[in-house]
Amino acid sequence: MRSAYSVETVRAAERALMARLPEGALMQRAAAGLSAACAELLGRVYGSRVVLLIGSGDNGGDALYAGARLARRGAGVTAVLLSPERAHPQGLAALRRAGGVSVVPEAADDAIGRADLVVDGIVGIGGKGGLRPDAERLVEAALRTRAAVVAVDLPSGVEADSGEVRGAAVRADLTVTFGTYKPGLLVDPAREYAGVVRLVDIGLELPAEPELEALQHADVARLLPHPAAESDKYRRGVVGVAAGSGRYPGAAVLAVSGALRGGAGAVRYVGPAAEAVIARFPETLVSDRGPAKAGRVQAWVTGPGAGDDAATVAEVLAAEVPVLLDADGLRLADRDAVRGRTAPTLMTPHAGEAAALLGVAREEVEGARLAAVRELAAVYRATVLLKGSTTLVADAAGGAVRVNATGTPWLATAGSGDVLSGLGGSLLAAGLSALDAGSVAAYLHGLAGRFAAQGAPAGAHDVAECVPEAWRDVRD
Repeated sequence: MRSAYSVETVRAAERALMARLPEGALMQRAAAGLSAACAELLGRVYGSRVVLLIGSGDNGGDALYAGARLARRGAGVTAVLLSPERAHPQGLAALRRAGGVSVVPEAADDAIGRADLVVDGIVGIGGKGGLRPDAERLVEAALRTRAAVVAVDLPSGVEADSGEVRGAAVRADLTVTFGTYKPGLLVDPAREYAGVVRLVDIGLELPAEPELEALQHADVARLLPHPAAESDKYRRGVVGVAAGSGRYPGAAVLAVSGALRGGAGAVRYVGPAAEAVIARFPETLVSDRGPAKAGRVQAWVTGPGAGDDAATVAEVLAAEVPVLLDADGLRLADRDAVRGRTAPTLMTPHAGEAAALLGVAREEVEGARLAAVRELAAVYRATVLLKGSTTLVADAAGGAVRVNATGTPWLATAGSGDVLSGLGGSLLAAGLSALDAGSVAAYLHGLAGRFAAQGAPAGAHDVAECVPEAWRDVRD
């Protein structure tokens, strides 16, 4: 599992470690990792041309010491000092002793134009807002060249704790971060600016509870439901799907397709699309008596393609089992009914739906995804899965937010969310918590999307059919 911590927590861990180490040792550890990553990216250090964009503070110091190491290996290193009087003095002295040179921004164009590698040491993890005009000009000049761009700890101009980008920012090919991931490296829009992220261990001792965590294959494998020898279809869990309408029968079919592949032993369907569901999936248990009389289930999925059927959504929310609420259900559900539920609720909005629930513009949610998912979870007292290029899952009780990035842009296709809903509901019925069900569903759905697309367009039904392949990939 990858964990990300807030700037405040990282700073505290750094102070504690520096108190036990010789002066400057922690910065040297960071510089060693940074220079190694730069050397690997360059391939051949000797004779290469490296430009360091240096701001004030320790971030610039890391870059200067790394530049000194590269200069000792034969690279031509030029440091562009945005604030010469505030550049890290010891790091600058080390660079000059190694044969590197420094220039002011006005004299940097030639060096940047000839660079093989540009190192962003402008602003550290405590930076707020976008780049200042002088730094922005240098970054734009670097991006016009063929030079690779490496960010130190975090691309300058993005915000470490929130993942927000409030102005001009560095777009890196590689970000070398120290000690731990920062939330902005895992959450869009900032994640898009980081490029490949490489973590350098510098010995920080961090608390057990992070701000953000990203599951990996091994974590998901431990959470997948596995039937025992004595399991039958009912012991494995039954998921109810109340979805679809005369106008949108396909939503019901796709939600059922996800549910059948999500680990539960059986799927009950209630709604006006019964004929379409049975024609595609004859193993589905169909009822026309409404959710309350459909038979026992361990979880419900409601909302996909529901149109204006508020009565069915309300009936499902009154059930004393976990409920996954998606699509039209998010619009039709009474907020107090959701807040008052005693059984778990998993809401799965995309950015537009989340914006409507919060009463803000979609752009506000997309620009501050982490804040939005936390606010929704708190307001609705539910677990919220905010869909997007980086899907976030936040629990109403607080704690670490889960982030998932297994998907592909090809998942932005009609019906893909319906498959995700069925998959998540099935995992709820199989016994996973709302947080785990949402996290595992997003992970498998993203992998299935990759397998279905393989760089080409894929439909939602293709994604559903690749869920077993994703499951096996994680398990094995």
